[in-house]
Amino acid sequence: MHEYQRKRTLVTGGAGFLGSHLCQRLLDEGGDVLCVDNFFSGTSDNIKWLRDHPHFEFLRHDITFPLYVEVDEIYNLACPASPAHYQRDPVQTTKTSVHGAINMLGLAKRLKARFLQASTSEVYGDPKIHPQVESYWGDVNPIGLRSCYDEGKRCAETLCFDYRRQHGLSVKVARIFNTYGPNMPPNDGRVVSNFIMQALLGAPITLYGDGSQTRSFCYVDDMIDAFMRFMNTGNDCTGPLNLGTTQEVSIREVAELVIELTGSNSPIVTLPLPSDDPVQRRPDITRAAELLDWRPTTNLKVGLSKTIAHFEEVIARGPRQSAIK
Repeated sequence: MHEYQRKRTLVTGGAGFLGSHLCQRLLDEGGDVLCVDNFFSGTSDNIKWLRDHPHFEFLRHDITFPLYVEVDEIYNLACPASPAHYQRDPVQTTKTSVHGAINMLGLAKRLKARFLQASTSEVYGDPKIHPQVESYWGDVNPIGLRSCYDEGKRCAETLCFDYRRQHGLSVKVARIFNTYGPNMPPNDGRVVSNFIMQALLGAPITLYGDGSQTRSFCYVDDMIDAFMRFMNTGNDCTGPLNLGTTQEVSIREVAELVIELTGSNSPIVTLPLPSDDPVQRRPDITRAAELLDWRPTTNLKVGLSKTIAHFEEVIARGPRQSAIK
């Protein structure tokens, strides 16, 4: 590919879990990548492999402040995604979702760039219908502990469609369901990373509630594939699109599978269910399958095995990386 044909992509939250994988994939596809992150929940370790790549650039920046760069497309992934992180500073979480979206949409408007917003299954709250379809408006507590994230993402979606209607912006809204894989923070408080770290360290595996609540866990490679397919659709393909796997499992089943795959002797202990924690979560991905010709292909057991191998390396690097709360 000639230099003048090389596409330049901005990835906000590019040092985070999903963002780092996306940066790698974009580079593999032959593009220029500008990775922006303020390290609120991302880490420089996630992108250290990319620093010497001739077509990778990193900029430490908080997107709640305007950004003046020149790019062809924007993936807006910046926002802490685990309750432990987004509840640590809920005001900043809301600012990142709302002010950040305004700033990045404004940049896209100036540049006439395509814009993909990383939304979330949390916009459905504790759903009254199952599986969740995009036409469902959700059941969200607007003043609860999770509201900074849930309502922040809902507002970001609103902004995307208002920018499209008012300014003709090419937007893509992706509703991401539970995703896991290498580069997850070891102490981010989400189910998969918690269970794996606890099992590898021989600590009790903490199960919130009785473990009967369900989730659908999508491996990161499948999610990144969906992102890129979505970005490359026509301007009329705006979403919102559910992205995730339809393989639904109980949280207890995940804990038991992690114990099996790690060979751990960790006991399972139960703790009270957190406030507003959804009872069940599974996407209807009919629209994504039709519009993107996409379905996840990674089996949970295979994906967990790859993720366990990553966390084994994290632990081997030393106690600072393997701290668990």
